[in-house]
Amino acid sequence: MAMKSHFTFTKEQRNGIFLLILLIVFFQCAYFFIDFASNDIKINKEELAKFQNEIDSLKQIEIDARKPKIFPFNPNYITDYKGACLGMSNEEIDRLLEFRKQGQWINSTKQFQQVTKVSDSLLNTISPYFKFPEWVNNSSLKSKTVFHLNSKLKTFTQKQDLNKATAFQLQRVNGIGKVLSERIINYRSKFAGGFIADVQLQDVYGLTPEVIQRLTNEFTVKTPRPIKKLNLNKATVEELVTIQYIDYEIAHNIIEQRVLREGYKSLTDLTKVKDFPVNKLEIIQLYLFLE
Repeated sequence: MAMKSHFTFTKEQRNGIFLLILLIVFFQCAYFFIDFASNDIKINKEELAKFQNEIDSLKQIEIDARKPKIFPFNPNYITDYKGACLGMSNEEIDRLLEFRKQGQWINSTKQFQQVTKVSDSLLNTISPYFKFPEWVNNSSLKSKTVFHLNSKLKTFTQKQDLNKATAFQLQRVNGIGKVLSERIINYRSKFAGGFIADVQLQDVYGLTPEVIQRLTNEFTVKTPRPIKKLNLNKATVEELVTIQYIDYEIAHNIIEQRVLREGYKSLTDLTKVKDFPVNKLEIIQLYLFLE
């Protein structure tokens, strides 16, 4: 018995297959050669422009939000890091730090530019954030300051011991009342033996440089509390963190910089250490020496 072929089609089936092939060819050609894009699409340019402006505004708001915010500050206390953030060059920052090391203070925007030599454009950008002590803009206080600065300076022998002065004695200095005198005594009492040096008066809240100058013309540390100074080129992290204002992070940075420099040549080299509290250098130096 002959096997019936599965590929044998009837006439109707062959016609159907042929028609299907024709349809496939037709649609393939239509897909490749006929442009179905509509030319009737209309764009509302005015609405599109509004939408684009809104997007641009949102982008600008985000950019402004990411910019570091600048808060009012006293330019006398600009550190390396702060100066770099403000756009100052290393030379400009160094001029300011050198000026401050001499015990001098910047009291105006004009003087800031004279000392640092920053450009007019940078000065115009950062000077609105300068915040000087109230006495700078107070003419009556200025005249008092000039008067006292011009008064006769006392010798070391003529001055009284700051570590033994009473609150009542301190109040005899112009600018020091009951509150400030008590703060000085309380700060002195925090340390067994009192002050190491006059410079620590900078840590007493509320004492301006002018008041400190008048105070140290009447009083000075004659009996400093004994301390063990550390050799900056040999001190360990554990030893460094015993110093005021130096935490473990700063101590590690000091030692890292010491290795890179193959030893410190001057205590002022500490101003180049990352995150070092430059405005407290004079106090920190009290606990250090170099060999």
